[in-house]
Amino acid sequence: MLPAALVIASYLIGSIPFSYLVVRFVSGADIRHQGSRNVGATNVARTAGKLPGILALILDLAKGWGAVMLARWIVMRPEWPFIAGSDGVLSSRELWIALAGLIAVLAHMFPVWLRFHGGKGVATATGVFLALDPLVIGAGALVFLIVVLASRMVSLASIVSAASIPLFFRFLATDAPFWRIVISIVIVLAVILKHHANIARLARGEERKMGQRKDRS
Repeated sequence: MLPAALVIASYLIGSIPFSYLVVRFVSGADIRHQGSRNVGATNVARTAGKLPGILALILDLAKGWGAVMLARWIVMRPEWPFIAGSDGVLSSRELWIALAGLIAVLAHMFPVWLRFHGGKGVATATGVFLALDPLVIGAGALVFLIVVLASRMVSLASIVSAASIPLFFRFLATDAPFWRIVISIVIVLAVILKHHANIARLARGEERKMGQRKDRS
């Protein structure tokens, strides 16, 4: 029962559409029909204002962090069925902890409450990685800052910083568990694939920069 509870709880936490709810509360609008139509903090900031955007960002971070922390609590319980150190992949507690983070990110991208039309997962993935290793997410945040200052493109900074995370887990983190690295790669691939429209615009040189009006892009 506990593994099933972990999976269900991770999905339910990750699927809470905070960006949608914040905009609904602030203006009554549907974020899915505003701006870029992405259910994410960046679109909230562009369409509803900086403070709602910051609130949505914090809440999306918190649900990624919360899913991992809840998973840690569950897998450490004495009734957890998979004994650490025994044979088999499922005996790895780190697998289940990281898997909860992956499920939360996928739930943010495909929330049942919004007919599976969610955000791109950057903030939720950031919360997951923050719970797994703050040093790694600190390094990733530095990459994000450098790229966004150089390019003024949030999407490009998100893609590049996401791509750097598994490398930081491998070469910067101390004794990062194998499954943490593997699942971080899966999370990053999911985030990058969710940016497919941004990648296409980047390739065409049409991606909007920070502060640039839509009709100028």
